[in-house]
Amino acid sequence: MRVFQGFQRGVNLGGWISQFDVYDRAHFDSFITEADIRDIALLGFDHVRIPVDYVLFEEEDGTPKEDGFHYLELCRSWCEAYGLHMLIDLHECYGYSFDPLKKDMDRERFFYDTGLQERFFRLWRRIAERFAPYPEQVAFEPLNEVVLRKVANAWNQIAGSYIRMMRTIVPDSYLVIGGVEYNSVTSVPLLDLPLDEKIVYNFHCYEPFIFTHQGAYWVENMPADFRIGYPESLEEYREAARRWDLPKESIHTIYRDGISEIGEGFFEDIFDAAIQKAKKDQIPLYCGEYGVIELAESADILRWLKDIHAAMNRHGIGRALWNYKEKDFGFVGERFAPIRDEFVRALH
Repeated sequence: MRVFQGFQRGVNLGGWISQFDVYDRAHFDSFITEADIRDIALLGFDHVRIPVDYVLFEEEDGTPKEDGFHYLELCRSWCEAYGLHMLIDLHECYGYSFDPLKKDMDRERFFYDTGLQERFFRLWRRIAERFAPYPEQVAFEPLNEVVLRKVANAWNQIAGSYIRMMRTIVPDSYLVIGGVEYNSVTSVPLLDLPLDEKIVYNFHCYEPFIFTHQGAYWVENMPADFRIGYPESLEEYREAARRWDLPKESIHTIYRDGISEIGEGFFEDIFDAAIQKAKKDQIPLYCGEYGVIELAESADILRWLKDIHAAMNRHGIGRALWNYKEKDFGFVGERFAPIRDEFVRALH
């Protein structure tokens, strides 16, 4: 399987210019600085994935603005100074969000509304034109986490149009495309795209979800005080998922036929179909998000990282940890101070 060059070990900058509490330039100016990028490079990462929301680039009526470009260009220059690559991820576009806290969001409309899609493509043309001079450094990801499986065919059509449009502007840049069901690894085989040497198949992995999202306030029916260790048996995870009636799209992986008990073998099993698809199409495979909520026990987090990395390393799967700072998954701060060195070693 081909490798995503320059994007093997990365970290997400979530919570900076995406998923922030309020639109606040003081936050944008201070949350991520050059010192953070320097430290990320010193920790041995080779890239950052930068989630960004459309509101940094345009007003609600579509009027263009420059804020998003200011921060992305600043970060690109810092990355260049410290030898890092950069993946620009449009985390939320006008008319679509994966965010489960946005209860009134119609998560189907965007995939069939040509007006929303035209606005999406206009934004991406602007982004591509600004970063076209950096094909070796900057990669692009069109949209974070398509939620609904039933829009898989419509998403293939949009992603195909995106690829063709981007190739007129950035013919030599990597384009990183994920599937449906929150970009589940099991959805990679559903991708049907126009391929070239710079297309990458993308997935996210928070499996088993009942462990990585224990106590998460944004997960429907998840008790705030629920805790579970790693590794536990498949049946223990299934029983906990049944007990709390967690969303089916979040927990379906632990119910798949033929998967191993939790450990390295579990990740090998759930990755297998995506690996075979990537090998068949001669496309690199990349995990744009993975991680464990900070509420989990530190020793369990380290064991989980060891197992998932063993599978990723065995197959040359590039990845970006969620998350660098805050957002309930960050490893910068007092919570991780006692295990920081061991945690960082576990990332490689």
